[in-house]
Amino acid sequence: MYKALSRSLLAAPRFFVVKNNSATNVINIRCLAMSTSAIKRIGTHNGSFHCDEALGCFLLCLTNKFSDAHIVRSRDPEVLDTLDAILDVGGVYDPKKYRYDHHQKGFTEVFGYGFTTKLSSAGLVYKHFGKEIIAKELQVDESHPDVEHLYVAIYRSFMEAIDAVDNGISQYNTDQPPRYVNNTHLSSRVGRLNLDWTDPDQSSDKENEAFDRAMALTGSEFLDSVRFHAKSWLPARTVVIKCLEERFNIDPSGEILHLDKFCPWKLHLFELEQEMKISPPIKYVLYQDERSKGWRVQAVSIAPDKFESRKALPIMWRGLRDEELSKETGIPGCVFVHMSGFIGGNKTCDGALEMAKAALKL
Repeated sequence: MYKALSRSLLAAPRFFVVKNNSATNVINIRCLAMSTSAIKRIGTHNGSFHCDEALGCFLLCLTNKFSDAHIVRSRDPEVLDTLDAILDVGGVYDPKKYRYDHHQKGFTEVFGYGFTTKLSSAGLVYKHFGKEIIAKELQVDESHPDVEHLYVAIYRSFMEAIDAVDNGISQYNTDQPPRYVNNTHLSSRVGRLNLDWTDPDQSSDKENEAFDRAMALTGSEFLDSVRFHAKSWLPARTVVIKCLEERFNIDPSGEILHLDKFCPWKLHLFELEQEMKISPPIKYVLYQDERSKGWRVQAVSIAPDKFESRKALPIMWRGLRDEELSKETGIPGCVFVHMSGFIGGNKTCDGALEMAKAALKL
């Protein structure tokens, strides 16, 4: 669909190091800035870093305006005022001046498109430059309709969580403690790149090296997300649209979706049901298992992040296999039904379809 996404990660940016806020260092920075006036400089705070400013810096470096930029890490207002862009520090959000802080009182900026999560510095950069970055990576014009779809999808699946974590927004509306701890998400992994208190070298140079690794980590995962959405997610959307349009050819109920070839369909289905005003909603999806070449009938969950099904496969089928299951259903070729009823299998497409049709009536 698109040319291979060949853009490699940017080479490690050179840092203008500000070790403290002394007047001498401010003068040195200004002299250096005068001698390198053609080089854009992106500022963020020094000290402990988080996922949002690391990713925000990386994203800015993917834009045409800041593609060769250097990174300046400081909290000195006199230093920051000399820079071309500032994020996560400075107390100002002004996109016309390339100022992207989100900590100031009264800040309420969100992404739009119905999202309500307050933006972090990374979210602000993505809001203003995301379409340019995506179009550049896909080697298409920014006005291409696929860019808009990917812009929103990547925010939903990748960027929003970074905004929420940085702003301390819980994933669930509950006061109950979590049932388990998850320290494997991107924000946690970036946090562990900070210098450990036991490290003997706590210098600015060492801290900047760690920040450089954080930029590379967040940036590589962002580009992986772009690649996935462009090469896998977006083509799957086209497949699901076609199957939804043809659903009444599969069964008069319109509640069974038949995929000619398996693709990532779940999130598309929920979005497209709303966009296309699908009613009644889809209950079962049929697709071929690539390994066994058998067919699956999968119950659609009540929401993308929920395990509960809209209409699970009948309880009397659950846990049965092969001949025992075929005898119970009266349908030849049955292979299994999961104990939870969320999925079952048959040797043939026709058999899987008969299972779905029978389940609708039970």
